[in-house]
Amino acid sequence: MKLSSMIAGTALALTLTASASAQTLLTGADTNEILNAARGYGAATLTTQSNGDPQITGKIEGITYQVYFRNCTNNEDCEDLNFYLGFLDIKPTLEEINDWNYNKRFSRAYIDQDDDACVEMDLDMVEGVTAEYLDSQFSLWAMVLKQFAEHVGYN
Repeated sequence: MKLSSMIAGTALALTLTASASAQTLLTGADTNEILNAARGYGAATLTTQSNGDPQITGKIEGITYQVYFRNCTNNEDCEDLNFYLGFLDIKPTLEEINDWNYNKRFSRAYIDQDDDACVEMDLDMVEGVTAEYLDSQFSLWAMVLKQFAEHVGYN
């Protein structure tokens, strides 16, 4: 009886492991799937950066942002995504930016060379992520984007 229970338990564990590892993982080469995830939060288009790498330009609640595909091989098979938002002509103080970085996780804010407010977030795609995890990262980005806009006084 114990042996048959152990065999059944082992078979169940192997089945669960096989189904978990059979889950499709998205990488930085899956530009259309990443674009579709962005479109779940508003308008988004796939374009190309000046170096030929992919780029998504999207809008969440009227705020335009970019997702840059980084560390690409031959303008595809990109290793990571860089979510970026920059506000032209919003000039926060260093104290406002430091307050953001001190109190918020998962993103980093800074003042660019023109003294404009910027915030970024990165996603490592080297080993792949599930569609659910990618969606959760876009959801997090939507929250970062809205909170940062409020933080720096964007109306």
